[in-house]
Amino acid sequence: MGVIVGTICALFLLAIQSMGAPEGASGMNISENLFSQKDEALPIETTFNFPAAIPAFPQVSHEGDGFATGVIDLGGLQVTQSSAFNKVWSTLDGGLDNKGVTIFEPKNIPEGFYMLGSYSQPNNKALYGWVLVAKDVSSNTTKPTLKQPSDYTLVWNTQSLKINQEGHAYVWLPIAPNGYKSVGHVVTTTPDKPSLDKIRCVREDLTDQSEQYSLIWSNNGFFVYDVRPSNRGTQAPGVHVGTFVAQTIETATNLSISSLKNINSTRLSSMPNLQQIDAIMKLYSPLLILHPDEEFYPSSVNWFFSNGALLYTKGQESKPIRIETNGTNLPQGGNNDGEYWIDLPVDNENKDRVRKGDLKSARCYVHVKPMYGSTFTDLALWAFYPFNGAARAKFKFIKNIELGKIGEHVGDWEHVTLRVSNFNGQLWQMYFSQHSKGTWLDASQLEFKVGNKPNAYSTLHGHASYPHVGLTLQGKDGVGVKDDTEQSIFVFNLATYELISAEYLGPAVIEAPWLDFNKKWGPSIEYDLEKELDKVRSKLPGPLKSLIDKIIKILPKEVLGEEGPTGPKLKNNWSGDEV
Repeated sequence: MGVIVGTICALFLLAIQSMGAPEGASGMNISENLFSQKDEALPIETTFNFPAAIPAFPQVSHEGDGFATGVIDLGGLQVTQSSAFNKVWSTLDGGLDNKGVTIFEPKNIPEGFYMLGSYSQPNNKALYGWVLVAKDVSSNTTKPTLKQPSDYTLVWNTQSLKINQEGHAYVWLPIAPNGYKSVGHVVTTTPDKPSLDKIRCVREDLTDQSEQYSLIWSNNGFFVYDVRPSNRGTQAPGVHVGTFVAQTIETATNLSISSLKNINSTRLSSMPNLQQIDAIMKLYSPLLILHPDEEFYPSSVNWFFSNGALLYTKGQESKPIRIETNGTNLPQGGNNDGEYWIDLPVDNENKDRVRKGDLKSARCYVHVKPMYGSTFTDLALWAFYPFNGAARAKFKFIKNIELGKIGEHVGDWEHVTLRVSNFNGQLWQMYFSQHSKGTWLDASQLEFKVGNKPNAYSTLHGHASYPHVGLTLQGKDGVGVKDDTEQSIFVFNLATYELISAEYLGPAVIEAPWLDFNKKWGPSIEYDLEKELDKVRSKLPGPLKSLIDKIIKILPKEVLGEEGPTGPKLKNNWSGDEV
């Protein structure tokens, strides 16, 4: 019966469409009616809110100068994040999970501020976004920081597309006056050019080169990408605007829109102070859930040292020395030249005990750094494991094959990163480190079980971090190395932390001596790899023995032999962005 009723309704709508809209009807067309009568609500129709209220952060500065005060001065150009939107256009077709895309523009813009561009987001996740709006506060009357565009160019429109869409979209690129650049698009639902007063272009010295980042939507040779500054890191001035780039080629190196740039000499004033860092950690510090079968737990660095960790010197391997509790006798600075390394205690009893770690002593080691021209704060949260266990693999229908010594090494530094807005103190994204790469997720995509503290799941033996439980296979066609995560009662609360570095705070943060140990946190041990592979082959049925070579091709080089890692300060993300 339901099928018959649905068919009649569809035929009725088609009949109305063929007759045209009656006189006096509203502006909504039939395609909009069809769009609104979809079978289920889209994720984007729900605005993401944190599970718990976000308290006010301790303040010591006035508005526009300080962390979480709402406004940041980039140097004669004030900007603030606008998260209140009017929907301009949407489609249900294409894009991520084939759920389409929606384009918005900011509303309720504060007095004196202007729109810099529209915002776009895939429909497959809850609405949680922002764009910057800007206000000219410079004293330069001949060359203000903001100007109207001189005209618009039509980049693309959806008139010819046979997709389920709300009206038609017309994507416009503002033509900037000489000495100015566009940092966003305007989208309309009619072919008429937008008003020149709709948007502002930005003085060139306040802009930076941008690059396309994650794909938002594509259809019929048209592409919409998120945009970010090309140069990113603790010293980079580029500012993420929150706008998108629209283009008719899949990959572009010279984008039609730019990012902003923070040229304010006091830009670090928007970074959190010690009290505010502590407030951020209390509010957002993740819960790291270890695998129930984990054998090698994290520990504090001090526990590792005080329980017999040894410092070895090249050429004097028979005379290792005990490391002082806080690493005060470790060599400082220099390069990773192989002259020194750390290892477990020599006697087997203590070696086995120390390699298992000590969850009770574990500490989260926090490195706080400016990102996106000090408009965001990254908190890299490091965990130390005395030992990394052997890798495991899946071969077609054989779900678990142990790979012998492959993957084992002494010392394991792992991390997740929180990216927090300096405008309002809200968690924007979280990075999950997974071997030599990782994944950024919006706060709306995280799993929260305890207040605003996101869950992170540590993989069995390898200790890579993931946002949800399950199996991730490093391979293809059912063959690969396993990254396993599961729920368990073994939880490392990263709120138990030690602030190890915040360079912008100067002497207010004293770095531990072990942080400047620029050598290996474990020995380099060569073993007969082929012998280990033969052990694995012996466990496989004949037709699958050759698959072991596929596994070796996808394994990171560092797991094909025992080689300890370097410490946090030698990682690329220490002064750069996450990979």
